[in-house]
Amino acid sequence: MSKVIPLGNEVLRRARSTNQPARLTGTTADVVALLRPALPVTVLWPERIRDAALHFKRAFPGDTIYAVKTNPDKMVLQTINKAGIHGFDAASIEEIRLVRKVAKKARIYFMHPVKSPEAIREAYFTYGVRDFSLDTIEELYKITRETQLASDLNLFVRIALPKNKKASIDFSSKFGAAPAEAIELLRQTRAVSDRLGVCFHVGTQTADANAYAGAISQVGDILRQSGVTIDALDVGGGYPVPYPDQNVPTIEECVAAMTKALKKEKLDHLPLIAEPGRYLVAQGGAVIARVELRKGDTLYLNDGTYGGLFDAGPVLGVKFPVQGIRPGEDFEAHQQEFRFAGPTCDSLDMMKGPFVLPADISTGDWVEIGNLGAYSHSLRTNFNGFGASETVYLYETRTA
Repeated sequence: MSKVIPLGNEVLRRARSTNQPARLTGTTADVVALLRPALPVTVLWPERIRDAALHFKRAFPGDTIYAVKTNPDKMVLQTINKAGIHGFDAASIEEIRLVRKVAKKARIYFMHPVKSPEAIREAYFTYGVRDFSLDTIEELYKITRETQLASDLNLFVRIALPKNKKASIDFSSKFGAAPAEAIELLRQTRAVSDRLGVCFHVGTQTADANAYAGAISQVGDILRQSGVTIDALDVGGGYPVPYPDQNVPTIEECVAAMTKALKKEKLDHLPLIAEPGRYLVAQGGAVIARVELRKGDTLYLNDGTYGGLFDAGPVLGVKFPVQGIRPGEDFEAHQQEFRFAGPTCDSLDMMKGPFVLPADISTGDWVEIGNLGAYSHSLRTNFNGFGASETVYLYETRTA
């Protein structure tokens, strides 16, 4: 059985005073027993994140770039980089600065299709970024102008896809050039690109591996009509992780669908790029929240949708795996369904679940909400003054 590494009060105080995560070995129950946390605790497992990165890298037949927005924690970036993923998908100049501090030799892709002139200029001249995405002629002009007509640009034209009803969030509703626009955009972009690519995103947490095949088929149609040759294909993100009550494809099934479509479209010679985010980190994190009040089947927690539990709220309604924690005591065996209420005064701060927990869970107990390594850390706010939290890096004792 794993044990908590001895950690005196002075070490805990030092970690908290410097806002640095404590590093522990053990279980989430051990964390609660040691800290008795009054604030929500984000738990990150470096080993799980490393293993997910290694798995994806082995399964995907191309270059992998991590979508920084998913979890920009310094340890997460370092772990992914050490696992052999040396490319990062950044959406802002702030993310670019962060990556460059953590991974000085990493290749950074500025893949937000709409960027400020100042961000483009700083990315190119200060941080050596050469890879940019775009979905309009105006953005193309902006990039070439702010890089002073650079001849070493690697530009990716992002195309819009038909709505993916089997994705949690459909990304083509906001970004991407429609086919007719993409044809002309590719022609103009080819003239100023050192390397030209096409990119797309099938949507967050896609439940259909064939969404990648459909996207590749559309790329083939656009390329044939444009008469343009490209140098790379970025198949984006969307690779799902299993949540309760969800039946999702594996990364291997997604790759198989891509491979078949690439061969059919005669694009299997192209170097591939993928932009996983959720897949690499979701199962490497959790949130521990304390029950502040129980009212029937509603548990009022000290964390909620304005904190680390946005995805469980009314927008997405994700059912996360949960378990109750009561140090030194056992719960009764009977379980029941609960819903959660967050700590703010906003009635949107509700999570209907249902979340199955011990029937006798009550005020003062803790709940571990799993699969929260993705976006939970990124989306936390200080709304109503409930933004304070702690982070713990948790290492697992493994037997040979």
